[in-house]
Amino acid sequence: MQIHLDALGGVAGDMFAAALLDAFPDQEAGVLESIRAALPEVSGELVRHNDGILAGRRFVVAHGPGARDGGAAGHTHRHHDHAHAHGDGHGHAGDAQHGHRHWSQIRADLQACPLGSAVRAHAIGIFTRLAEAEARVHGIAVEAVAFHEVGAWDSIADIVAAAHLIAALDAEAWSVSALPLGSGRVRTQHGPLPVPAPATSLLIEGFETLDDGVPGERVTPTGAAILRYLRDIAPPLPAAPRILKGSGIGFGTKVLPGLSNCLRAMVYEAATSRGSGEHRDLGVIEFEVDDQSAEDLGMGLDRLRAHPDIFDVVQMPVFGKKGRMMTHVRALARASALEEAIAACFRETTTIGLRHRIVSGAALSRRMHTVTVEGQPVRVKVVDRPGGRTAKAEADDAVARENHATRASLRRAAEALALRADTEEGGTA
Repeated sequence: MQIHLDALGGVAGDMFAAALLDAFPDQEAGVLESIRAALPEVSGELVRHNDGILAGRRFVVAHGPGARDGGAAGHTHRHHDHAHAHGDGHGHAGDAQHGHRHWSQIRADLQACPLGSAVRAHAIGIFTRLAEAEARVHGIAVEAVAFHEVGAWDSIADIVAAAHLIAALDAEAWSVSALPLGSGRVRTQHGPLPVPAPATSLLIEGFETLDDGVPGERVTPTGAAILRYLRDIAPPLPAAPRILKGSGIGFGTKVLPGLSNCLRAMVYEAATSRGSGEHRDLGVIEFEVDDQSAEDLGMGLDRLRAHPDIFDVVQMPVFGKKGRMMTHVRALARASALEEAIAACFRETTTIGLRHRIVSGAALSRRMHTVTVEGQPVRVKVVDRPGGRTAKAEADDAVARENHATRASLRRAAEALALRADTEEGGTA
């Protein structure tokens, strides 16, 4: 499943939650439960909304005695969710009165509350992107960041709601349309800020933008942090035939002149079976090396293979000018982290130039099992192929055996055990 966000009016935390809950109404109870787990005094409600042009939903949160009863009858509050960073790095007794909450405090609260582990991880991940952006804006350490409006209960509720939906829907990929820039100034408790806000500008670096002539703040820092986090964990899939399975519309509270202030979520499924492999984008990096010793190059390529954003590295002998022998290197990297992979290639080898491109690839579903044969652990990779499930034991785990026959016997026994374990755990062929 791929979810595409169409930012007609813009993107904010409550709009993100409303749009997805409109598309997936069965997730409402779970979202509200997560909010109560993180903020016992806060509750939420999904309400129908029609701006005279489009019909959709709004996501409303409430704080106070009425919220404890499970409804949104308490105090409701919506504001611009900007962050304000302090450089002292210490909490103060008066911070709560002034709405200041340090990032370390918010993180500790999220870690301590009874949220699901995946929801907690996503919520902290979104807040981390926001804290990192604020630290860059103000030139301070991330741990010294204190949020102002973003630290308020309604913004925390929006982020927890977004985290719950990200975890529950488990989409393979997320994408977003061009983001409206807006214009003008937005008022905060610490003075006016330009639109887009400084932290928002950092968070949407690399996203496509447009100026549709409609003024005002169109993408909030919380909305931008959600988008940045989604791009980091589940980048868009390459263009392929898709079937639209459903959609939802989430409204914000602001009224835009002549334009529906909404975010549309469009849910797609692949039009063809994934039995022939899951499609993904890959970064291909190629270069030649002729002035690095074989031993040192071998160590460098091993380090590249261990890099979290590089899937594989191959090398081959080639001839260069004047018949000189060289080593050609080709690395396959995560497309969304191509720059990091390129930097690693420059760092681990002596090359001073390389080529790179994005290609479409396909990968079969696979799982790794560790089984024990004659007291020895053996790792086995189980792969779902169109013709059936296969298993392949790691050759390195059999290297201690004395001869080929015993090594082959060990691998065959391990592969049979892994296939049996995979079937018992519910793997599908």
